[in-house]
Amino acid sequence: MSDSAHRAPDSVSVSVSDVTVWSLEQTSPADLSPAAAPADGVTVARSGTPLPEFSRFLYTAVGGDVRWTDRLGLTYAQWREILERPGAETWVAYENGTPAGFIELDAQEGGAVEIAYFGLIPAFRGRRIGGHLLSYGVARAWDLAERHPGRKPTERVWVHTCSNDGPHAMDNYLRRGFRLFDTKTEQEPEVASPGPWPGAHA
Repeated sequence: MSDSAHRAPDSVSVSVSDVTVWSLEQTSPADLSPAAAPADGVTVARSGTPLPEFSRFLYTAVGGDVRWTDRLGLTYAQWREILERPGAETWVAYENGTPAGFIELDAQEGGAVEIAYFGLIPAFRGRRIGGHLLSYGVARAWDLAERHPGRKPTERVWVHTCSNDGPHAMDNYLRRGFRLFDTKTEQEPEVASPGPWPGAHA
């Protein structure tokens, strides 16, 4: 999942680049085509206690090499507000007890659920965990209303990805049954993202 970088003040000269953004959707639970299960030792569990420290760790560890920067300047209170919004859920993949990646769901009006963020920490990519986590997370998007009384049942699950994301991101979404419904090109500042600490993704 891509995010938008902070825009620099007009008085500061920064390099910009063209970024292609693709929006995809499913409109029925039957659209989901689950991936094969990964090796033993991989589990997925919901992060049921809103914890900005943990959420920020996942965000920086997963997005450090694909320019996820929009949340880096948020305060602790702003992080907590995001995590506590109605219908928000974070599901975390673990390999042998170690966090490997996450998928964040954002319940919206009209029965839509957006995959706000999805990805793996670099050390866990290419090991069949991503397809499984996406499959599991999309299934949880479809049954999200069952865990949130009073919320309208899910009618649409959608996501956007971009040309800054990993080379297998689009293919993973298409294999899981998502369909492209919009493509656009935007200009974004070329902002370095530090990851969990400088050089962590090198």
